[in-house]
Amino acid sequence: MRYEKIKGTQDIFGDEIDYWYFIEENARIVANLYGYRELRTPIIEPTELFVRSVGEDTDIVQKEMYTFIDKGGRSITLRPEGTAPTVRAFIENSMLNAGLPQRFFYIGPMFRYERPQAGRLRQFHQFGVELIGSAHPSSDTEILLLAEHFLNKIGVRDRVLHLNSIGCPKCRPVYRQKLKEYYESHVDELCEDCKRRMETNVLRLLDCKIDVAVAERAPKSFEFLCEECQSHYDALKKRLYELGINFVEDGTLVRGLDYYNRTVFEIRHKELGAQNTILAGGRYDGLFAELGGQSTPALGFACGIERLILALKIHGIQVPQKKACFAYVVCIGEKSSIEGFKIAEELRKRGVPTITDVSDRKLTAQLRHADKLGAKVALILGDEELSRSVAHVKILDKFTQIEVSLDVATDYIVELYRSNF
Repeated sequence: MRYEKIKGTQDIFGDEIDYWYFIEENARIVANLYGYRELRTPIIEPTELFVRSVGEDTDIVQKEMYTFIDKGGRSITLRPEGTAPTVRAFIENSMLNAGLPQRFFYIGPMFRYERPQAGRLRQFHQFGVELIGSAHPSSDTEILLLAEHFLNKIGVRDRVLHLNSIGCPKCRPVYRQKLKEYYESHVDELCEDCKRRMETNVLRLLDCKIDVAVAERAPKSFEFLCEECQSHYDALKKRLYELGINFVEDGTLVRGLDYYNRTVFEIRHKELGAQNTILAGGRYDGLFAELGGQSTPALGFACGIERLILALKIHGIQVPQKKACFAYVVCIGEKSSIEGFKIAEELRKRGVPTITDVSDRKLTAQLRHADKLGAKVALILGDEELSRSVAHVKILDKFTQIEVSLDVATDYIVELYRSNF
């Protein structure tokens, strides 16, 4: 029987993997520049963690989570997002004892049952950051600076930062009531999901991808902020202006998760179509208390790696290629094979990516294989060369070849490697 991958997943290999290396390596570089350390959490978590944090009435919990009962009778969910597991890990491991603020980043797979399309898969991957322990607008500023720095570094252009404040538990009820009154006057224009959301969570109406025109005319959340939220929002906008970070104020932006408060943002790419959000996040000051921890302000963002790759390809950005090898050790004969393995291992110890023949092929077949792998240099060693303690070094793309002593063969190839990289 022939097996195929599950719908909404993908195999990543060949030249495609170079995009993943490029994004992940630059994500780690930028996160480290800002003082963020990596945190790795399990891909399975208790279902209740996401119901409590993301929100029972969100599309993620209602429609998209991969949830199952394990052999111990527990409800388990493949993580659909990275913030709730980060908060759970912070509380469970008593990280608060190390002081505040603390900075984390993560890179890994997430799972949501959605209709697969370009930039949206059922197993997708995110790079995310979380800044825990500061309620000051400076922390919001840092998160947005990090996001801009990262996207600039990997070369994503044609993007727009959308910014909003959705207030806090003190002022949001006023806005929620105004929003409900507005939508009640347009109920005949709403899809069935939005009619249900009117009774469960009216803010989710603004996140609908169907009733966009109705949402655009809705009251703006920043028009109903309390004094503290307005002060925070004004301070953040002022800092962004002074730092040269351009943004669009979007009063209908609420994000799709219940744990957000005050600052929310999305960075959208102009050429990605319907799935154009490449990075998004916001503040979640109430989540720690909701999950049983001490009340702690925090915020962060996550970006989809698959969508970033689509953006890089749109821009025609060529990412560095990870070649299988630089040097290929060609061995003809049993004695030379043993010596060839010794030379190859010495080259690897000195940092040169090296492959040896493991199939006992003829000289021409080994050289063809070396060329297919993209090797730059072939070291050719047969029993005749071994008897004279020499080897032939062939520069494959220049079709030149010289004879060198075995005593200096590895030094010679190491110098060639260093001159190429």
